[in-house]
Amino acid sequence: MSESRTPPPPVPTPAPGQLSRSEHICKQIIAAILRGELGENRRLPTEVELAQRYQASRTTVREALSRLRSEGIVVSRRGSGNYVQRLPSLQNSVPAQIASIHDMERYYAFRECVEVGAAGIAAQARQEDDVRLMHACLQALRSAQLKGQTGVEEDLALHMAIARASRNPFFISTIEHALGPIRQCMELARNLGSPQDSVRIQTIDDEHQAIVQAIAEGSRERAEAAMRGHIGLARLRIFEGG
Repeated sequence: MSESRTPPPPVPTPAPGQLSRSEHICKQIIAAILRGELGENRRLPTEVELAQRYQASRTTVREALSRLRSEGIVVSRRGSGNYVQRLPSLQNSVPAQIASIHDMERYYAFRECVEVGAAGIAAQARQEDDVRLMHACLQALRSAQLKGQTGVEEDLALHMAIARASRNPFFISTIEHALGPIRQCMELARNLGSPQDSVRIQTIDDEHQAIVQAIAEGSRERAEAAMRGHIGLARLRIFEGG
């Protein structure tokens, strides 16, 4: 008489509109990369480490990584592991342009979200060469303004140096990708705002100095607050003639 065997339980399938376990982990990995928690030197932890981190099987983690590779977010190097790449949308999309005052409001909302985060991460990740570059950019901006120049390119270089100090490729790519509209808005700011007198130049210099000093001293809270204050005051200088 043969023994009856209990069939294995069916593999649960997600309800319509519900993420599968691997898709959920995929999104968690992306979020961790953007926060700077994963991808140190652009290399991801091993499958075993990711499985432990997200309390999932290696098979599920492997499926999530496969999805990330198919979307161009991760690349696998034989014998070395998985490495972070730029998000495809940051490579090929056309930068948004500023066409109205309403667009400028949106621009400052974007800057506050992205650049405040970049400054905070930079305070934790910056290295000595990053600090030297930021001080050099500060000096170049100061010199340009004192000569009566707009200093737009020097200002952009400073903000780009802060982004690079985050050592996070996604912050760097996002801000680099937005240089066109940022340049456009800075030029509009100089046309719509008050004239660049010595007091105004000193005020902006003090704001930049506060950001760079907080990053150099490794204070995430002060760096974020200084960048948030600078962006808020830059907005007021346009819309309220400050």
